[in-house]
Amino acid sequence: MFIQLKHKSLDVYQVIRELVKETYKISLQLPSEEKFNMVQQIRRAALSVKLNLAEGSTRKSIIERKRYLEISRGSLVEIDAALETAIDLNYFKAENLDPIGILLNRCFAMLSKMINS
Repeated sequence: MFIQLKHKSLDVYQVIRELVKETYKISLQLPSEEKFNMVQQIRRAALSVKLNLAEGSTRKSIIERKRYLEISRGSLVEIDAALETAIDLNYFKAENLDPIGILLNRCFAMLSKMINS
C-alpha cells in the first residue's frame, strides 16, 4: 500500500485482490464451529496468494520469482480444496460459489502463464 512496487500494476494482482475480498466474504458464511478451522485456513490461503506474489516480485532471480508464483498458485488450489470440502459438508451449494470459482480459475491461469513464460 505504501511502497509502490511493480506487482501492484499487474492484472493478476488486481484479480487476487478481488479474490481475497470474496474469500473473506464467503468465509463469514461458514458455520461458527468452523471459525478456528476452515475459516482461518481459507483466509490464510487467500492471503498467501497475494503475499507470495508480492514478495516474489521483489526477487532478482527468475527461478526464485517463479518459486513464489508456484507457492501462490498452490494456495489457490488449497482454497479450491477447502471450498470443495465446504460443499461436501453442505455448508454451500456449488452454484453459490460460482463468483469465487471464476476468480480462482482466472488467478490460476494468470499465475500459470507467468510461471511458464
